[in-house]
Amino acid sequence: MLRVFARTFLVTVCVFATVALEAASLEFAVNHVFNGVPLTLNSMQYRNAADEVMSIERVSYLLSDFAFEREDGKWIEVNDKFAWMDAGSKRTTARFDVPSGVYRAMRFSVGLTSKVNSSDVTQYAADHPLNPNLNGLHWSWQGGYIFLALEGLYQTAGTEPKGYSYHFARTNNYTPVTLAANLDMTKDSRLIVDFDTATALNSPRLLSFVKDGTSTHSRAGDSVAAGIRANLPGSFRIRQYFQTSDTAKDVPTKPLYLPKQFTPFRFQMSGMFPIPSLPRDNPLIEERVSLGDKLFHEKALSRDGSISCASCHQDAAAFSDSRRFSIGVRNQTGTRQGMPLFNLAWKSSFFWDGRAPSLRAQALMPIQDHVEMDQTLEGAVSNLNARTEYAALFEKAFGSKEITSEKIGLAIEQFVLTLTSFDSKFDRVLRGQEKFSEQEQRGFELFMTEYEPRMQNYGADCFHCHGGPLFSDHQFHNNGLDGKFDLDPGRNKFTKIDSDRGKFSTPSLRNIALTAPYMHDGRFKTLEEVIEHYSTGVKRSSTLDPNIAKHPDGGIHLSSADKQALVAFLKSLTDPKFVKN
Repeated sequence: MLRVFARTFLVTVCVFATVALEAASLEFAVNHVFNGVPLTLNSMQYRNAADEVMSIERVSYLLSDFAFEREDGKWIEVNDKFAWMDAGSKRTTARFDVPSGVYRAMRFSVGLTSKVNSSDVTQYAADHPLNPNLNGLHWSWQGGYIFLALEGLYQTAGTEPKGYSYHFARTNNYTPVTLAANLDMTKDSRLIVDFDTATALNSPRLLSFVKDGTSTHSRAGDSVAAGIRANLPGSFRIRQYFQTSDTAKDVPTKPLYLPKQFTPFRFQMSGMFPIPSLPRDNPLIEERVSLGDKLFHEKALSRDGSISCASCHQDAAAFSDSRRFSIGVRNQTGTRQGMPLFNLAWKSSFFWDGRAPSLRAQALMPIQDHVEMDQTLEGAVSNLNARTEYAALFEKAFGSKEITSEKIGLAIEQFVLTLTSFDSKFDRVLRGQEKFSEQEQRGFELFMTEYEPRMQNYGADCFHCHGGPLFSDHQFHNNGLDGKFDLDPGRNKFTKIDSDRGKFSTPSLRNIALTAPYMHDGRFKTLEEVIEHYSTGVKRSSTLDPNIAKHPDGGIHLSSADKQALVAFLKSLTDPKFVKN
């Protein structure tokens, strides 16, 4: 059982320096291919060696223990260097320094050593490849990382697509890869390697979804995991190597409009949370947080002065909307529910469809939306200028009395970033201060256990999208609410990508008992209805998430007692500071 404690960060302005090393800089890049051809995600155009039509939706993995072999046979290790590669987010490069010299081979490993795999994940900086909030590959309370995640859909003749989810993990599956190559690293260089996903699935061990199984969590004796381990060493091939003078440099970030005198804000979070990526150009200060709080509740930001941000994000509902659809000016009804606003420092995109790339951008969008606050940014600035108290508040927060829409966004961003939640009964149980009831304990076990009949595991599989201390992977999924998406195409409305149809942001399950109704359109009134959906109500479509599509038709068909246990556990995630009389 993990010990959980509160951490306080004193956020100040930092100056970052780059230390030059007497070594050559190597940019290590990976091309993701299928049978040597560039991989196209979310496309049912591939066939595996078992002649099953398939797509690949996720390729995400960890590399470690890079080393280079000199001509005399001695291996030069690059200590403490890790790489997280992810085809979906186009994260395909890593850069590190290598002692200058000529080498005849390189090696790395897919996965992590036992020591690193069991390390304290809260030690890693926000941009470190092993930060769980960045890579989404940590199993939290189950322990350890997923070394390689391969997910997608497959189908055989005359059948509808189903899902597969291969999660290759556990220390015994740490897999070294050695590649022979002539590497003259007397200058900065770039090495391009192909990762052939077809080989990872087909050679030398042929894996059939129908015959071998549609999922693996790499438990002892699992033949699917053994097959992947046998295939991985031959899945990587060197494509190209060349010297280059194009070396990336770190550029210090300059804080925006920092006043001469300010009070750093103490950002509080749980000791089991990964380190968040707080905005370096908008360091948290009390003067700006206070202004953001006032602006969040300011009705003058709406056209008719009738609503504020807080109207749709009520603190008594964990800063969510208690209605099915949010209400804007002139009592206009929107098409989605207001999302809860807490623990947002760990997110990188906002709204149900992820169209806002930052909280400061998100803060300004509802002001301009004709159905919500229906105000121009110029009108909002004019209204604030007409209120005499704001000039002094902006001067304290930004060093100038000038009010701009950019500063409004920066201030609201700061206030929302401070809304953290980490003191539920669940957290107190982990701290040893309380105990779960028998029913809550059963719910927790179901929540964190995969549904994998092949390996005699019959959990609820919730953790794939809601695992970790934040209870969200912050990704976008089609969770089977509908078979067609004519009314609301989800993320597709923003990205225009067909594979995003029906996908919505995964909300945190913390405080879930306070945020009814549920889903993006508030269609479910109770937690019982939500659980029933995943038990019997899932609808198949071409974009259904693989971790759900691998289940039987309708869902995982939970017993009545297990449904009640899951609801009991979910209620233990309520933070009392969000409960108001």
